[in-house]
Amino acid sequence: FALFRDQLANGATIAILAAIESLLSCVVADSMISSHHRANDELVAQGIGNIASVLFGGIPATGAIARTAANVKAGGRTPIAGMVHALVLVAVLAFLMPYAALIPMPAIAAILLHVAYNMCGWRNFAHLCQTASKGAVATLLLTFALTIVFDLVIAIAAGMLITMVLFMKMVSEETEVKGWKYYGDENSEVTHLRELPKSVRVYEINGPMFFGMTERIADISVKDFTRYLIIRMRGVPSLDATGMNALENLYEYCSAHGVSLIFSHVNEQPMKTMRRAGFVDLVGEEHFRTSIDDAIAHARDLLREGAPAATE
Repeated sequence: FALFRDQLANGATIAILAAIESLLSCVVADSMISSHHRANDELVAQGIGNIASVLFGGIPATGAIARTAANVKAGGRTPIAGMVHALVLVAVLAFLMPYAALIPMPAIAAILLHVAYNMCGWRNFAHLCQTASKGAVATLLLTFALTIVFDLVIAIAAGMLITMVLFMKMVSEETEVKGWKYYGDENSEVTHLRELPKSVRVYEINGPMFFGMTERIADISVKDFTRYLIIRMRGVPSLDATGMNALENLYEYCSAHGVSLIFSHVNEQPMKTMRRAGFVDLVGEEHFRTSIDDAIAHARDLLREGAPAATE
């Protein structure tokens, strides 16, 4: 068990790298023949094969991108092509190994360059550099450089990390917080704009609320005459812990200025997050309304009743 425990981390690392390498080989083959591989079947078969190879003193093996591309270029389209490839390798190892050692290295290098040229897709590369966004081009060039300097696994990991960062940046830029001066009847086909009550301010948030847009929540302000601040969240599909913290800070800001918060049309996932954080109880269940019309009507009723606004 001590040996198993010591080697578990190494085995997990090898398994992950082998899976990534094999799936990348599948992706390369798919792009060359316009096919779609079965990832689960590929990984299960690879796992069984590597376990069986240990019984004969073998080491873990993966799908090889260069040999896969060469196989496809030679006309391979079915699993039989891979089986023939394996049998040819066995024959070379068994009978032709002394002769294989005599092949000049420049000849092998030329073969590898030819294979690399056939699988590189340079036309697509040039097209992407001309048409893609600056962030996508930067990711492409960095991944390309890392593939040459290090290896494909490191390059793909770095490319995915940069892509995730760029995606979060794009989502945060698309998320908007805007204030209202007028509103219309949501249930009417004809919109008649009406001015908001002077003591009521409305802000609408569109987009997911996560750490990338907390500064926009912090920019929400109230004026001296504001008594009720309505936050419309119909366009907010998700809310994370950082977004929840931004709403809590907004609540404290409003309380310090004697302003009550009212929320309109909070979707299911944000509502669950608010309940788990105790935010609904803090603000008050009655201040969560199903529509903007209902929220404004609720604020009007509170104004007519003379209800005191929130205080710290």
